[in-house]
Amino acid sequence: MSAEECLICKAPLEYLTQNQTMECAICHKREPSKTRCVNGHYVCSNCHTQGMDRIFGLCLAETSTDPVAIVRRMMDMPFCHMHGPEHHVMVGAALLTAYKNAGGQLDLEQALREMYSRGREVPGGACGFWGACGAGISAGQFLAIVTESTPLAVEPWGLSNQMTARALESIGKAGGPRCCKRDSFLAILAAVDFTREHLGVEMKRTVPVCSYSPRNNQCIGKHCPFSAAGRKKPKVAFLCVHNSCRSQMAEALGKKLAGDVFESFSAGTEPGTQINPDVVRLMKQVYGIDMELTQHNKPLSDLPAVDIVVTMGCNVQCPTLPCSHREDWGLDDPSGKEDGVFLTVMAQIEEKVLDLKRRIQTGELE
Repeated sequence: MSAEECLICKAPLEYLTQNQTMECAICHKREPSKTRCVNGHYVCSNCHTQGMDRIFGLCLAETSTDPVAIVRRMMDMPFCHMHGPEHHVMVGAALLTAYKNAGGQLDLEQALREMYSRGREVPGGACGFWGACGAGISAGQFLAIVTESTPLAVEPWGLSNQMTARALESIGKAGGPRCCKRDSFLAILAAVDFTREHLGVEMKRTVPVCSYSPRNNQCIGKHCPFSAAGRKKPKVAFLCVHNSCRSQMAEALGKKLAGDVFESFSAGTEPGTQINPDVVRLMKQVYGIDMELTQHNKPLSDLPAVDIVVTMGCNVQCPTLPCSHREDWGLDDPSGKEDGVFLTVMAQIEEKVLDLKRRIQTGELE
């Protein structure tokens, strides 16, 4: 994954102190702007956010009360870039959706259309040029929409401005340079707290672990409140009866595919004496993992204190193993069967490991 800058040539962006008339490299519209790449390319807001209307379908079908999870799904859609004015709509849209799903009284489709209209009025670069990040403004627009605020309103007017102020304070304290992902998360978390305190609607509050750093040339690294650097990785234990097949595959794939997010361990309630030879052979063939060198059968007593326990689906009972989250993957045991069955289970484990990684990154599992 490469860092994102100019949408045309990938060169770094530069920000001028005065407006200049620029021509959009895509639609050729001419308008004043302070932002271009070092090679002179300019992309207008309309072209930069092309495809953003797809968030309507996502939001109207969404059932989650977690605005961070919702906005991350938007961030993973093709229209969304690392930075850009699309975030000025997305923050408010994610909050409106979660608010509705958490019991807030709202015509969601109408509210989303209003958010789309208002958010698009906030230009890219407002954070630096106006001293007001568009993500924070979007949080204020969310509250203005749900409280039906107008310039002549009394309490809604005050609450909406307080909401914007709280979001901007959180964003400002994190410091620059700008990161549209970080600032969106900060604005959303501020809005979740503010909405609970003042409107009594409880949206789910999760603190994400950022996965966007490789795309950001100006990432502040460990100084970001959402950086994985310096955070304690959760420990995940994969359990089955003999610790010779499925749990061993899960441990190996966890280390290979998700080692940057969680630590992987495996054990058995009645551990065998060797790892299934078919598992050893196929894991080496498919993933290049030599399990004979890196893994062995282990009892539960060999496990460290863990945060997450995953059983493989063989009715494993481990009530004495404390954890903060427990789930069962319901996988069939391929032992004694042909390679195709092993490969199917292996692919299922890979998919589940990556999903577990995603849920930890997004804060769905705390």
